[in-house]
Amino acid sequence: MSKTIMVTGAGGYIGNVLCRLLLENGYQVVALDRFFFGRDRLPENHTGLKVVEDDIRFVDKEIMDGIDAIIDLAAISNDPAGELDPVKTWSINHLGRFRIATLGKMCGVKRYILPSSCSIYGFQDGKVTEASSINPLTTYAKANLAAENDVLTLADDDYCVIVIRQATVYGFSQRMRFDLAVNGMTKGFFLNGKIPILKDGTQWRPFVHVKDTSKAMMMLLETNASKVNGEIFNVGSDSQNYQIFNLAERVADAQNIPFDYEWYGDPDHRSYQVGFDKIVKTVGFEPDHIAEDGAREIRKALDDGVVASDDPTTITLGWYQKLLEDGVML
Repeated sequence: MSKTIMVTGAGGYIGNVLCRLLLENGYQVVALDRFFFGRDRLPENHTGLKVVEDDIRFVDKEIMDGIDAIIDLAAISNDPAGELDPVKTWSINHLGRFRIATLGKMCGVKRYILPSSCSIYGFQDGKVTEASSINPLTTYAKANLAAENDVLTLADDDYCVIVIRQATVYGFSQRMRFDLAVNGMTKGFFLNGKIPILKDGTQWRPFVHVKDTSKAMMMLLETNASKVNGEIFNVGSDSQNYQIFNLAERVADAQNIPFDYEWYGDPDHRSYQVGFDKIVKTVGFEPDHIAEDGAREIRKALDDGVVASDDPTTITLGWYQKLLEDGVML
């Protein structure tokens, strides 16, 4: 009998990719989301998929019936959007996800995975690991850290709790985002043939493809609980700690176009690299994609009209601002 996985935030950038991967690998999926970015992001009429339109802060505990594991992606999903209404960000990213984790434990769910972010490290010298000090600088990062701390207190022999800290995600998704570095660079080259780069381009950032972080979550579902329970894992790869200027060159090269850019802003001294040895050694995770792969697939989607460069839902902050203007309650 296949396992049933509840994915919150299932209609989001990562969520719809994760749901497809789980379905392809024989899992049953309960997809929970408020679908602010549209209901058409998930596969239609798939026998293994149950779609529930609800809010993690208020959904009834009966949703946990028959659930074997939870991957709790529902969140206000980046720093600028998190500052729109900090109270709502805390209520969703921290309290809402802790509520889902708690309901899961109360209702006999066996495993809970919290996708968090490497942004909680802030900006530091040297390479950071899961054991490094943390320095969350934004509401988004602080709420993620609070959620991490609280859900980990629920771990015991009967409830396996895992936290992952994702690198900056890139790559094509049915719920496309152009407010992420690789994706936005690709769109910039598509529209203008050149991109703006924040001075001076030497700053480091870690990256991971959306399909690879989804694969990592599935691997953590399948790994023996004794190896992963109560643990935190950075998700990405050492080889994809990119300097921004070099990353832009890679994105241009992947599209077979000349590299052209213009500087903007003051020099960005925020720079950090992340170490990913722990997830490699514990579950054998290795990514299948690099930045060039993401750029190529996004450029093809733009060229083929699969995704529109002016689709307002592809910029998270702008779309949330429109929802608020239209009277939608986040």
